[in-house]
Amino acid sequence: MWADKSVFYQIYPLGFCGAPRENDGILASRIGKIGDWAEQIRRLGADAVYLSPIFESDRHGYDTRDYRKIDCRLGTNEDFAKVCGTLHSHGIKVVLDGVFNHVGRGFWAFRDVQEKKWDSPYKDWFHINFDGNSNYNDGFWYEGWEGHYELVKLNLRNPAVADYLLECVKFWADSFGIDGLRLDVAYCLDKDFLRRLRSFCDGLKPEFFLLGETLHGDYNQWVGGEMLHSCTNYECYKGLYSALNSMNLFEIVHSLKRQFGPEQWTLYKGKHLLCFADNHDVTRAASILQNPAHLPLMYGILFGMPGIPCVYYGSEWGALGDKSQGDDALRPCFDAPQWTELTDRIAAMIKAHRESEALCFGDFHELVLTNRQTVFQRRTDSERVLVAVNADSQPYTAHFDAGCGQAVDLLTGKLHDFGGGSELPPYSVAYWKCER
Repeated sequence: MWADKSVFYQIYPLGFCGAPRENDGILASRIGKIGDWAEQIRRLGADAVYLSPIFESDRHGYDTRDYRKIDCRLGTNEDFAKVCGTLHSHGIKVVLDGVFNHVGRGFWAFRDVQEKKWDSPYKDWFHINFDGNSNYNDGFWYEGWEGHYELVKLNLRNPAVADYLLECVKFWADSFGIDGLRLDVAYCLDKDFLRRLRSFCDGLKPEFFLLGETLHGDYNQWVGGEMLHSCTNYECYKGLYSALNSMNLFEIVHSLKRQFGPEQWTLYKGKHLLCFADNHDVTRAASILQNPAHLPLMYGILFGMPGIPCVYYGSEWGALGDKSQGDDALRPCFDAPQWTELTDRIAAMIKAHRESEALCFGDFHELVLTNRQTVFQRRTDSERVLVAVNADSQPYTAHFDAGCGQAVDLLTGKLHDFGGGSELPPYSVAYWKCER
């Protein structure tokens, strides 16, 4: 699967393009801005873009009105087709947000039920009880997503609903040439629907990538076999910032050993989960870390650990954004991309990750672990890379059996000699490629 050796770049288009917060019904061609950033994305080294919702919605995109029409605040279908053409011409895959668990109250089929009640042919598209009432006084009760009644839950057990959604996926593939889907709240989706979606997409386009949003629990419920190719690794997301803030690298390394380690009970060996430092739903990395010097280290672990790395737009230069200030603070409009020292370092990490078989596909084995330092190994049959991190403000000398006398640091190109111990400078990351 192409995604297993890719680096993703996430954009939340409505915020990124400066669209009005509420759908004002005014057509404005803003989505071309994504194409304008194609060079920034390619220069960074990412080769896939994951776009949060772009289809006509009531407000934030996850409250869909029409799955076949680009939100008027962003432009037209033709505008977006041009964006996809630009991204593809830069060697960048396109993955869209598939919001299939729920729709907005403005969704055409739900509007029909509001108007016709029992007589609507779409009443079984939702979970409705005509003996009750909603807080909107619709004259019937319906199930909303996790108590959010502006998000009307779809009945995915209804074959007509599943057929409609699959037809929309085909429409996106035919119209825009997309390369995959990220499934919103995949942990809520009917598993039979997921199996049908996987089978349908397998026949739609070679290596059509399916990624699920999952939070906690056993990710094997949703990934592998006839299910999804990958899911979001929230366990390690939490470990990344928490381990650095508490100066306890045991936390993130324990999670990585639990998920990908050499033991028989390892949970996700051979699976490629999406790993990230932040996204459109959580506080940005530069805001959540207590020590700014740890920001490059967080990305150093991210690009060195097993998984498919994803960078959220703006975070490559250290943009701030605090969840406590509301979702809009996490989804801003930047006038233009920036390139800083942090961006340089992340670009070097992306290059090393994409060009290293071991960093893309290797196993995970801990070699050194203290509260403030770790060295772990990623290895395949043909390559071995050691990832070394020192989160302390003081230098540290690591003593371990490297299995080789010298190695090249993939981030700097410098030769590293393991004789007499390996000195790790303060707040440093190294990716040492060893000769087999």
